[in-house]
Amino acid sequence: MDYGDVCVLVPTYNEVETIGDVVADFREAGFDDVLVVDGGSDDDTDEIADREGARVVFQSGSGKGQAVREGIREYVDREYVLMLDGDATYDVDDAAALLEPLREGDARHVIGNRFADLRKGAMSRFNQVGNRVINRGFGLVHGERFTDILSGYRAFTRESFLSMTLSADGFGIETEMAVECAKRNIPTVVVPITYYPRPSGSDTNLRPIRDGGIIFLELYRRAKTNNPLFYFGSLGVLSTVSGLAIAAYVLVEWLTRNISHEVLAVVSGFGIIVGIQLLIFGVLADMVLTLHRETLQKIDEETGSE
Repeated sequence: MDYGDVCVLVPTYNEVETIGDVVADFREAGFDDVLVVDGGSDDDTDEIADREGARVVFQSGSGKGQAVREGIREYVDREYVLMLDGDATYDVDDAAALLEPLREGDARHVIGNRFADLRKGAMSRFNQVGNRVINRGFGLVHGERFTDILSGYRAFTRESFLSMTLSADGFGIETEMAVECAKRNIPTVVVPITYYPRPSGSDTNLRPIRDGGIIFLELYRRAKTNNPLFYFGSLGVLSTVSGLAIAAYVLVEWLTRNISHEVLAVVSGFGIIVGIQLLIFGVLADMVLTLHRETLQKIDEETGSE
């Protein structure tokens, strides 16, 4: 297969144990443009990648998300991007399956589903549970089921990537991309891939609790523009319930002990009022978003018929 229209993008940081094999595998498979974006590794990651035939550039900032954005915007000029981590957990044999939907015109973004063939030891039980919770939360909030939104092995058109609004600097980049696909109706396909354990001696840069918290916050923050009813509605419910709970306490204290809590009464009233306003705002914002999407769909249909 000809891969002259594909750039293999590999963001790295201290992957000296694995980056050489990753670059060599893709070069041997026929990919002539392997771009390694190094995040300032203090080992020999850049030297080994260069020795194996990769283009090596050094990112100006820090974090995987920043490396991906900078790499694509400044160093990629090919139509398709195949993105993966440099930890040798992904199989070069799955590359063709990831690229096929793009070339067939069935998708502009393709996600590799690691759970389709998750090899023993590739992911801890804790991380598996966390991944599934995040994926279900994504489906609930954003209305799409992409199965494995945290997968680092994916393919997409450069054009679709540039149409996204991305700001995450760390591991939240995959979550942001999934949200943008759902928000902008970018045709997205999920394909099964194999996910291997990291080779012995290779240390992960992922911190499950810290990075998981960042991902959850990113999912919730992005709901503000993609599902405002959920975002403002959840805040409204929390505020209203809190106000009602305080009001109940104030009432019980007054009825049973004849003790008045004027300040708490004011706080409860404020919480209830703000909560109801947030709920109303969420409904109105959802109506505006629905109208906006319908308008964009009509514009796309009219443009496509011309």
